[in-house]
Amino acid sequence: MSRRLGILFGVISTLALILSSLNLFMTIDKDSNASCEVQYVLYLGLNDKDSHEPVMTQSEAKDVLEEILLQRFGGYTIQEASGGWVDVDGAVFREDSLAIYLSEVSEAETHALAQRLMEVFHQRTILIQANRTHTEFYSGQ
Repeated sequence: MSRRLGILFGVISTLALILSSLNLFMTIDKDSNASCEVQYVLYLGLNDKDSHEPVMTQSEAKDVLEEILLQRFGGYTIQEASGGWVDVDGAVFREDSLAIYLSEVSEAETHALAQRLMEVFHQRTILIQANRTHTEFYSGQ
């Protein structure tokens, strides 16, 4: 009888440990999801969609882009980049690009911005990445 109680106690203890670990995992996961946000990164190529020639220099494009972003969002982060691709005919294209990082904006606002940028910079597409992240404006203790 005491052997059965020992086995029963072991099974109950193991089950309790598994359930408490699962509960802890779910609580941590729920908390981390609650603090997660989406950061959008837009990659804006600077070659014209038809001529494949630069629309403007990176510096000129940044000036135009800064004005648009300040009007729409009150702030911005822009990073210079370069990219390339091979079209269906095998032609290789390279172009200067700008990477635009947006936090605390919606998907709809991001798409509206992309639509505007496609018009201003004469683009066929703009690559948009949506990254789960935690954003914080740290100002000290």
